[in-house]
Amino acid sequence: MRASLIQIAVNEDETVEARRLRAAALVREQAGADLVVLPELWTTGAFAFDAFDAAAEPLRGPTYEAMAKAAGDAGVWLHAGSVPERGADGRLYNTSLVLSPSGDLAASYRKIHRFGFDKGEAVLMGAGREPVTVRLADTTLGVATCYDLRFPELFRSLVDEGAEVLVVPAGWPERRRSHWTLLARARAVENQAFVLACGTAGTHAGVPQAGHSIVVDPWGEVLAEAGADEEVLTVDLDPAKVARTREQFPALKDRVLGLEPPRTEPAV
Repeated sequence: MRASLIQIAVNEDETVEARRLRAAALVREQAGADLVVLPELWTTGAFAFDAFDAAAEPLRGPTYEAMAKAAGDAGVWLHAGSVPERGADGRLYNTSLVLSPSGDLAASYRKIHRFGFDKGEAVLMGAGREPVTVRLADTTLGVATCYDLRFPELFRSLVDEGAEVLVVPAGWPERRRSHWTLLARARAVENQAFVLACGTAGTHAGVPQAGHSIVVDPWGEVLAEAGADEEVLTVDLDPAKVARTREQFPALKDRVLGLEPPRTEPAV
C-alpha cells in the first residue's frame, strides 16, 4: 500500500479558497497512491481560533466538494484532514473527512479530545463521541486527530475495532515537536500498528508548526519523516506486517485492563 502524506504549509498570506485549490492539485498529483492524507484544519490553521466561526462549513461543504473531486480524479482513498464543521445543532466541530476513490464520503470523525485547557478549541468546538474506523481493501484505518495522540485509550478502542493503520492529521506546534515523534512511535509500538501522522508546515496565528510528518511501523521503526517545510512524504507499507508483528510478539493477547467491566468484590 502506497501512502502519501501532504504536509501542506498554512500561512496567512494565502486565502482559504486558494489553499483549497492548491491542496486539491496536490492530491491529484498523488495518483497511483492508495491512500493520501492531509493535516488537521489546513483550511484555517489549527491555532487560528478567531477564524473558526467565519470559516465553518457543513459536512458536505466546499472543502468536501473540492476534496471529493480530487480523490475521484486521482483514484485514491483520501483522508482530507479536518475542517471546522458547523453541525446541524449549530455547534462547531473539528471534523475529519475520509473519502473513497470514487469521491464518496466513507466516514467522518469529530475530534474527541479538544486542545486548549479551557480556552481556544476546547471552548469553541464541541467534542466528538465515537471512535471511527474505515475498511479499505487490504487494511482498516483508525482515525484520530492531533491532541488525540496523547490519549492511548482511544487508540486501544480503534484496535479493538480492527484498526491496523492509525491515521493522525495534526496542527502540532514546533515547541512540542519532540512529543509529536515520541507519541507517534509509542502509539505504534503499544498497538502494533502503522501510524501515519501528518502535520502542517508554516505558521498558524503566530504559532510555528512542527512539520515533521512521520510514518512509523508496528515495531516502532520510523519508515519516513518529513522536514519542517511543505513536503509530500510517500512511503510503501506492507499491511500484512501488522498481523506478522502481532503473531511474532503477541503482547496484545496479554491485555487485562479495559477488556471487561471491573468486578466488584462483596463488602466484608
